[in-house]
Amino acid sequence: MIAGRYLLDSHILIWLDTGNERLTLSIREKLRNAEQRYLSAATAWELALKQAAGKLQLRATISSMLTTFRLQELPVLIRHGERAAALPLHHGDPFDRMLVAQTLEENLILVTADRRMTEYGVPTLLV
Repeated sequence: MIAGRYLLDSHILIWLDTGNERLTLSIREKLRNAEQRYLSAATAWELALKQAAGKLQLRATISSMLTTFRLQELPVLIRHGERAAALPLHHGDPFDRMLVAQTLEENLILVTADRRMTEYGVPTLLV
C-alpha cells in the first residue's frame, strides 16, 4: 500500500534516529510504505545551526540519515521562499514556515507533532 509523499519535520528525523516511541508502529509503517520521503534542506540547516550552538547532539550526520531512512533531499527554491513569506503569521518559526510552504508547493504531507502547523490547512500526518 502506498501511503503518500511525506516531508519530515526536524523532530521526526531525530525521533527516527533515536527510536523515540512517539513514532508509533502505525506511523513508522506509513513512512516505510510511503511513495517518497523528503527532508528539506531548511531542516538540515536548522539542525546544523542547533548543533553548532551546542543545543543539539545528533547520533549521525544528516547526510547519513538521508541514506539510512531512504529520504530524498528537498532543496529550498525561490517559489518556496515566496510562498513562505506570503503565509499568514500563525507560526513565527521561519524553518517551520518554510516546511509549510514546501508542503503546499510540492503537494506533500507534512509529518509533525506540531499541531500549530494545521492552522495553515496543510496536509499533515500528526504524530
